Amino acid sequence: MAEPFVHVDNIAKRWNGQLGVENINLSIPRGSFVALLGPSGCGKSTTLRLLSGLELPDEGRIVIDGRDLTTSAPAERNLSMVFQSYALFPHLSVAENVVFGLKVRKIGAAERREKLTRALEITGLLGYEQRKPGELSGGQRQRVALARAIVASQPLCLMDEPLSNLDAKLRASVRKDIKKLQVDLGITVVYVTHDQTEAMSMADMVVLMKDGHIQQTGSPEELYYKPANTFVAEFVGAPPMALIKSEGVPGFERATTIGLRAEAVKVVESGKGRLTCKVSECEFLGSETFIGLSHPAANGLTVSMPGLKHIPAGEDLEISFADEDLHFFDDMGKRLAG
Repeated sequence: MAEPFVHVDNIAKRWNGQLGVENINLSIPRGSFVALLGPSGCGKSTTLRLLSGLELPDEGRIVIDGRDLTTSAPAERNLSMVFQSYALFPHLSVAENVVFGLKVRKIGAAERREKLTRALEITGLLGYEQRKPGELSGGQRQRVALARAIVASQPLCLMDEPLSNLDAKLRASVRKDIKKLQVDLGITVVYVTHDQTEAMSMADMVVLMKDGHIQQTGSPEELYYKPANTFVAEFVGAPPMALIKSEGVPGFERATTIGLRAEAVKVVESGKGRLTCKVSECEFLGSETFIGLSHPAANGLTVSMPGLKHIPAGEDLEISFADEDLHFFDDMGKRLAG
């Protein structure tokens, strides 16, 4: 098996005794796109700062491309960074912002021009060379930050919530740009986000964190179809997985909690359902409507129905589902086999 490009071994970081992250273990293949996902305060940005060298760990090792860089400065790690704040110089033009780092490294003018042209071409910024950041839209400013990372030509790029300042339409557009750039350039990307749509649509590997610990590492499909615990089950997916107390569903006493995705729930005729629920809300999304259901034993129960549906709140609905679509969790919230 090939040596991982980035290897994080049992990293921990604390501030004045307060936990930042603990027991962080990661093996990141070269050329992969890894998303660090989780709610605010879960430790994902701390993990990224430890990778970058902006913070140093209290315990553990960080190895990048075969070199132990645990205590090395950021400049020694052969990486570039893209931040939530674009970190552009307002008095410099687009071109000057993009090549600023190359000038600092005393790269020759001819090579700077060549790298600049390629980066602007890739990011769709040709023709904007002389504009100042104040004359650009939010999406264009973020593209300048991406172009700056591209000209750095580093094999590892760390991104800390780079799209959170953009509106929804721009986020979707720039998301595709970033993924295409990563594939075309063959770089390794570690990408911090609290947005599961970004993580699930862009990443080869998702690292879901909570309270400074990794809850599950795997492909987007693994986290969606085989969540390691109830936290993963409820965090990944829109709508999230419903959790049902097993006593509410006869025949499944071996598990404390049963998980069920909205697409696995079917509305059936009266008398043919496995559970009788009350409608709590309807959420129309264009191609489908999510019907929120309440049941004494369930939390977050939803059924997806095609098109526009109007069902009055409080109306009874009977639902059914196949046994093979159920997920089982023990009394600690951990996934059970089967």
